[in-house]
Amino acid sequence: MIYDRFQQEAIDYINQDCSVIVSAPTGAGKTAIAEHVISTAIDKNIGVIYTAPIKALSNQKFRDFQAQFQDNIGILTGDVSLNPSAPVMIMTTEIFRNKVLDEPESLKRYSWVIFDEIHYIDNPERGTVWEESLIFLPAHMNILGLSATIPNIKQLAAWIESIHKKPIKTVIEDKRPVPLHFFYNAHNEIVDNLNRVKKYGAYPNKLNTLINYVRQKEGLPCIYFVFGRRRAEDLAFDLYSYNFLNGKEKAQITGLFNDLCERFNLVHEESAQRLYPLIQRGIAYHHAGMLPTLKEVIERLFTSRLLKVIFTTETFALGINMPSRSVIFDELRKFYGRYVRILKTRDFYQMAGRAGRRGIDKEGFVYCRINPARINIEEVKRVIWSQPEEVKSQLNASYATILNLYEKHQDELYKIYPLSLHYYQSKKYQQKDALTMIESKVRLLKETGHIADNDLTAKGKFAKSVYGYELILAELYANNILEQLDEFRLGVLAAAIVFEPRKNQSMVSISKSSRHLRNACEDIYGGIKKWEIKFRIHPFSKPPYFHLSSCMEAWLRGTEFSKILRFTDTDEGEIVRYFRMSVQILREIMDSPVSSHLLKEKIRETIRVINRDIVDAEKQLREG
Repeated sequence: MIYDRFQQEAIDYINQDCSVIVSAPTGAGKTAIAEHVISTAIDKNIGVIYTAPIKALSNQKFRDFQAQFQDNIGILTGDVSLNPSAPVMIMTTEIFRNKVLDEPESLKRYSWVIFDEIHYIDNPERGTVWEESLIFLPAHMNILGLSATIPNIKQLAAWIESIHKKPIKTVIEDKRPVPLHFFYNAHNEIVDNLNRVKKYGAYPNKLNTLINYVRQKEGLPCIYFVFGRRRAEDLAFDLYSYNFLNGKEKAQITGLFNDLCERFNLVHEESAQRLYPLIQRGIAYHHAGMLPTLKEVIERLFTSRLLKVIFTTETFALGINMPSRSVIFDELRKFYGRYVRILKTRDFYQMAGRAGRRGIDKEGFVYCRINPARINIEEVKRVIWSQPEEVKSQLNASYATILNLYEKHQDELYKIYPLSLHYYQSKKYQQKDALTMIESKVRLLKETGHIADNDLTAKGKFAKSVYGYELILAELYANNILEQLDEFRLGVLAAAIVFEPRKNQSMVSISKSSRHLRNACEDIYGGIKKWEIKFRIHPFSKPPYFHLSSCMEAWLRGTEFSKILRFTDTDEGEIVRYFRMSVQILREIMDSPVSSHLLKEKIRETIRVINRDIVDAEKQLREG
C-alpha cells in the first residue's frame, strides 16, 4: 500500500515502538494508521484496544474491522459484549477508563491503545474520561492518538510525556487530500466569495434554489447539516417533489431498503414507512431521535451511493465514514450546552470535512446558508478562516474516580492532580481552585460515610462502581431501598437515574408504586444537594427524572415497542438509548462487589426483560 507522507511518518514511528499523536483534517486518512497498528499487532500476537467517543462509532468500527480482520475483533460498550477475548477490543473511552481505574490487571495483554478523536478531551461533559484514561494509562501500553486538526497538539504530547516519562511523537498534516471549495447562499443567491454577499436584501433563501444549484453543478451526493431533529425531517419532506434517481437506481434502493428493513425487523415500523417515499426519491434524514436500527439502514443506503441528499444532525460527522461530494450548513450557529453561539472552527471543519471523497472527487464543495440579518459576515469569516480552537482540559473528577483513587492512595491522592492536563495548562489560581474542589469532594465523601478510618466503607465500595450516579445510588443502597425493589421498580429506577429531559418536556402521570419510588429519590436527592451546597461543589449531581416510568413499566410487561410510545413525548430513538443506558447502569450495580446475591439475581432478570428486541444492541450488531 502507498501511504501519504503523514501516514508513512506515523507508521515509521509505530514500527519503532513509539507512541504517536496524529493531527490531520477530517477525511485525510487517519484510519489507515490505526489499521497498521491492528494488523501488526495481530501478526505479532499482541493485544490492541481501540477506543471511540460514541457507541455508534464503536459499532461501525467493529463492523468495518471485523470485515477486515474477522475473529480477531471484539467489542465492549456497556450494552454490548461480543468476542470479549479477542486480541483487538473496541470499546467506548468510558469503558477503558473504568478498566484503567478498577481492573488495570485486565489490560496486561494489550500493548497499544488507540484513542480515536482524542481531541474529545476538550468536551465539557465527557472530556474528563480521556484525561483520566491518559493519566492512569498502564506503563506498558503505547498510545496512538488520532485527532482532527488542533493547533496545540505538541502541548498535548508534551503533557503526556511529562507524566509517563517516555517520548510521544507528533505527526501533523494540514493539507486535505481533497481541497474544499466554499459557496455562500444569501438573499436566495449563491456566490463563492463572501465579499460579494450583500448585507441587505429582501429575498429569503429558498431550499429549491440551493438544491437546484448543487444538482446542476453535479454536487451530489450531499450531506445537509441541520441543528435540530424536527428541522431535518421537515427539510427532507420539503424536497418531496424532487426525484434524484433514475429507474434502475430507484429499483436498487427500494430493494436494498426493503431487505435491510426485513433484516432489522423494521417492516411494520411507522417511522420506516414514513421514510419510504423519500428513500424512493434518493432523499433521507438521520438524527439521534430515530431508532438505532433505522439509522443504520440509512447509513448503509448512503454508503451504497444511492442516497443523493441526506438531512442530518452533527453526529453524522463524528468519525463515521460517510463522505459526500458536497456539504451544506443550514446555519452557522448551534446550541452549545447552555446557549446558542457561532460554530467553533473545529466543529465546522469536522462537518465540512465530509465533503470530497478521496480517490473519487478532485474537490469537495461546502455551502453555507447565511442570513445577514442574523449573522455578521465577519463572524462567518472567523468560523471558516480562523485557526481551529486549542484543546483545553475539562477535568472534573467524578466521585467514583476519587473513591477508586482513595482506595489505592488515601490522602496521597492529592499528589495526582499535578499530573493532569488541567494542571499543565492552568494558572496558579486555577490550579488552586481545582485542588480545592477535589478536597471538598473527599470531605463530602467522608462526612456522608463513603470513607471511614482511611478506607472505603461498603457504601463507598458500592459508589465507586457506578460512575456518574454515585451519590444517589449509594444512598439507595445504604438505606436498603435497592434491596427492597422488585424487578419492575429496578427498571423504573434505572431509567430515572439516566434520563435527561429536554427543555420544557412534560411528564405523563405515573403509577402509585413509581410515585413512592420518586418521592424516596427526591428526598435523598434533596439531602445530596444540601451536602454539595455545603461543600461548594459544582456542578451538582444529576437528579433522577421519572419521565419514562410508564414507558418502562409497559416495556417490562412485554408491551410492543410501538405501543409504549403513547406514554411519553420522548423520541423513539432516545427511548432506546435510555433503555440501553438503563441496562448499563444495572450491570454496574450488579457487578459491584458489595451487592447481595438476591439483588444481583433480581437485576439479572430486569436486564433480561429490558434488553430484548429493538433495545438489544448486541442483536443489532449480530444481525448487521
